[in-house]
Amino acid sequence: MSAGEISVATSLSLPFRRAVNTEDNDCANNIESCALYRMLPTNAKEYVQHSPHLLEYLHIFPVDEYGIPLFFSELKRDLKSMTEPNLIYPANADTFVHIFFDPNDVRNYYIPIEPSFLHSVKDLVPAVEYKLIDLLDALEDDPVTDEERSTVLRKLLRQVVQIQMPGENIPTKAGKETANPGFMGKLTGFLNKDLTGNDSSGRSQAFAHVSRTPDGRVIMSPQEYSALEYMMVRDKVDIGLLKPFLSDKYIEDITCDGIGPIFVEHKIFKGLKSVVGWDKEKELDNYVIKLAERTRRPITYRNPIIDATLPDGSRINIVYSTDISRKGSNFTIRKAMDDPISILKLIEFKTMDYLCAAYLWICIENGMSLFMSGETASGKTTTLNAMTTFIPPENKIVSIEDTPELQIPHLNWTREVSKGKGKGEGEGGDVTMFDLLKAALRQRPNQIIVGEIRGVEGSVAFGAMQTGHPVLSTFHAASVEKLVQRLCGDPILIPKTYVDNLNIVVIQSSVRRSTGELVRRILSINELIGYNSETGGFSFVEMFSWNPVTDTHEFHGRGSSYLLENRIATMLGIPDHKKAGMYLEVDKRARILERLHKAGYSGFYDLYHMMTKIKKQGLLTIEIPD
Repeated sequence: MSAGEISVATSLSLPFRRAVNTEDNDCANNIESCALYRMLPTNAKEYVQHSPHLLEYLHIFPVDEYGIPLFFSELKRDLKSMTEPNLIYPANADTFVHIFFDPNDVRNYYIPIEPSFLHSVKDLVPAVEYKLIDLLDALEDDPVTDEERSTVLRKLLRQVVQIQMPGENIPTKAGKETANPGFMGKLTGFLNKDLTGNDSSGRSQAFAHVSRTPDGRVIMSPQEYSALEYMMVRDKVDIGLLKPFLSDKYIEDITCDGIGPIFVEHKIFKGLKSVVGWDKEKELDNYVIKLAERTRRPITYRNPIIDATLPDGSRINIVYSTDISRKGSNFTIRKAMDDPISILKLIEFKTMDYLCAAYLWICIENGMSLFMSGETASGKTTTLNAMTTFIPPENKIVSIEDTPELQIPHLNWTREVSKGKGKGEGEGGDVTMFDLLKAALRQRPNQIIVGEIRGVEGSVAFGAMQTGHPVLSTFHAASVEKLVQRLCGDPILIPKTYVDNLNIVVIQSSVRRSTGELVRRILSINELIGYNSETGGFSFVEMFSWNPVTDTHEFHGRGSSYLLENRIATMLGIPDHKKAGMYLEVDKRARILERLHKAGYSGFYDLYHMMTKIKKQGLLTIEIPD
């Protein structure tokens, strides 16, 4: 199991002066007698009963100075207004997160509270691993999945460890008896030692300090065992130090710039700095090497940059060594979402409104090609993924990505991912997006979704549009004009007369409101009309635009939509004198979305299934009244 281990050696710097409780009270083993426990709110007491290490953390937090942190089971968006946050919430069953304010910086602190947080068991690990080797060699079948590995590892740990309960005397290998010193004694020792746990100096010294039973089992307290079990599974099976960050559903991005702390982008509290990180270049290098191995794309001095996907689906970029990254190896992780954000959630966040969504619904449903365009981290992929619920449920979809991010709810979905680094057609073992896009045209899809168009695959995408295959994709450009310039320039080189095969360009951006809050907004929805050979320019009509003063979207295209009137209405056989009724259909779809929202169908998959039911009942048939 140690082959894929991600070992952790980090620096840890708490942003407060650690409190010391001189009361001789073993709170970890008898929480009911703990004065601090009795002061906690009801929900916090429930957390502490399940996770005693949380109470241990509260013992070192200066509650007399800052007060007891607020406890939340779920975070709401209105918590954004907190100027000096001091709150704790669960990241997973074992780990909690403390958001703590920094009066001297715009970034507040992100403190993961793990079972191994206060118990330095690194000096016990070598002895435990030594005992595990024989048991692992004796296994008849090697565990295959991570779940199986975790189960086997926990089972074997029980065989090599002797848990010493409070007050219990256990004969040691030398015939001595050891007594459990209790939590407060351990806490005093913890406050007086190096918190990084880097004071172990090899197997021989670690073994010399480890108490063992006559049969060789390692003796430790319940708290030490809990910390050891968590740390062993975390580092040998899971993702190591990053586990609490990847478990936290409120984190969008995780960044390590090199030597120093880990930074996170939080959905509620925005930019935060973690109290954990690396202070030694070699340890950081070793970590990113193991991290790259988890993605099955090894990193080396010859290949120091990789874009890959972690086992949970998160997207990661790694840059290795100080040769090209002066602060040391660095990485950035774009978290995968367990439940993708739905269109109704985007409306709730004011990224768009009901009319914008209704217009896009009609266009996508009727086979219009669309590019989601904007700068990096503007939310393009999130919005494009949300729009996939507008694709008819009976359609066949082929998605093509270099790093898998899309989550599409349709059953008939072929998901293809490029392999290798080739920029053009694949060479050797490479399979590029260009290759996959050409193959997709032979698979008779109703829609082709390209994760991002940035190279020669763009010409194939436009060829697909010409042959009647609707294409949805993301694109890096801040305006329609810049998008057209990039399409027609190197390396994409789309002929100008082909550009009008693209029907809709949605421009989205990350903007800062007057309150200082950074939000994502669709700035405009535009219809491409065509190329004017006389002026050498392109004609496009802005259907919707965002008003930054009122933070609302305005429907400028009512009565002048080329797509609704001349493309979709014509395709549906609607006579000329009724084509203006298409705007009534936009209003109708907007009301449907609003009612679904009020009825609570704001989850991505819940919304898709309800829209499927509505379609099956015939409520989405476009019928224009006289």
